[in-house]
Amino acid sequence: MQNANLTMKKIAKELGVSVSTVSRALQNHPRIGSLTREKVQKLAKELHYQPNSRAINFKNNKSFNVGVVLPYLTEQYFSIALTGIEQTLMSKGYSMVVMQSMNDYERESAAIESLIKHGVDGILVSMASETYNKTHFNNATHKVPIVFFDRVLKHPRYSAVYGNITKAAFDAMEYLIGKGFTEIALMNGPNSLQSTEERLKGYIDGLKKYNIPVSASYIKNLNLTKEDTILKINELLDLENPPKVVLAFHDYIALDAMQICKERGLQINRDISFVTFSNLSFCSYLDNPPIATVEQFPAELGAQAAGLLLEAMETPDTYQPREIVVEPKLIIR
Repeated sequence: MQNANLTMKKIAKELGVSVSTVSRALQNHPRIGSLTREKVQKLAKELHYQPNSRAINFKNNKSFNVGVVLPYLTEQYFSIALTGIEQTLMSKGYSMVVMQSMNDYERESAAIESLIKHGVDGILVSMASETYNKTHFNNATHKVPIVFFDRVLKHPRYSAVYGNITKAAFDAMEYLIGKGFTEIALMNGPNSLQSTEERLKGYIDGLKKYNIPVSASYIKNLNLTKEDTILKINELLDLENPPKVVLAFHDYIALDAMQICKERGLQINRDISFVTFSNLSFCSYLDNPPIATVEQFPAELGAQAAGLLLEAMETPDTYQPREIVVEPKLIIR
C-alpha cells in the first residue's frame, strides 16, 4: 500500500496535478480529460505502478473471492468441475477459495460459515451426502448469494445447475434391457441427495416400460463410503438370484464393487457387468471397464454455475434465481 501511494504522489508531483486526479485517471473516471488521463497512465506504466487491489476492493465492498464447497478434491469428477469454475471466475477477475465437506454436514456448515466470515462475495456448493438439514444454506443466503451445482438443493430461492439424471438412468436401463439384461441392480446414493431420487425414478421407469418386475432386493442405498459399497455389493452377490448387471451411482463405487466381485471369483463383463455415472478417465485403463457410462460434463456444470453466481454478485438488484439442466450422454464402451 505504501509503495502504491508513494508512486501516485510522484506521478502527481511530476505532472503538477493532485493525487485524487491521478487516482481518478488511473480508474478512467469520466471527469478526467483524455489528455490528462493519457499522461497519467503513461507515466504510471513507466514507473511500474501497481494499484493496491485490497484498498480498491475494500472501497467497493468486494473481495473478488468466491468460495467453493464440494465433497472431495481428490475425486476426479469435482476437480474437473473446478476447472470450469476457475476458468469462468478468472475471466472476470475473481479468485476462488476451495473447501471440502468430506460428505459431512458439520464440515459443510462450518466451511460456509468460515467463507462468509472471511468475506467472499458468493459461494458455489455441491452438497455433502450427509446433509439432511438445510438451515445453514438458508442462513447464509441472507449474507451472500449461493449457487448449487451437481448435488443441488432445488428451491426457488437458489440457482442450481445439474444434470438430467432421471433421463440418464432411464437411457442406461433401456440400453441394458435392449442387450437382454433383466436382472439389473441399482447401487444408488443416500436419500439426502436429489440425484438419488432421480436415479431411482429412471431405473424404475425403465423396468416398467418393459414390464420387468421391480425387486426391492436389487435396490441398495449407499452412504458413498468404500465400506458401505463392500457391504452392499456382498448383499447383492449373496442373493439367491444375484444380478447380472449393476447400475452404479458413480465410477468409484463401481471400482470398489468390481474388486469384490473379482475376489469372489467372478469375471467382470462375463459373470457380472457394470454401468456407471461420471465417465472418469481412469476407467479407460481397466482391463474390463464398465460396459457403458454416463458422461455428466462436470466442467460445463461448474462453468454454468460460476456464470450464474457472477450474475448474482454483479447484478444483485435484478438477478432472479433459476435452474440450468445439462443433458448427460450415455457412452457405450
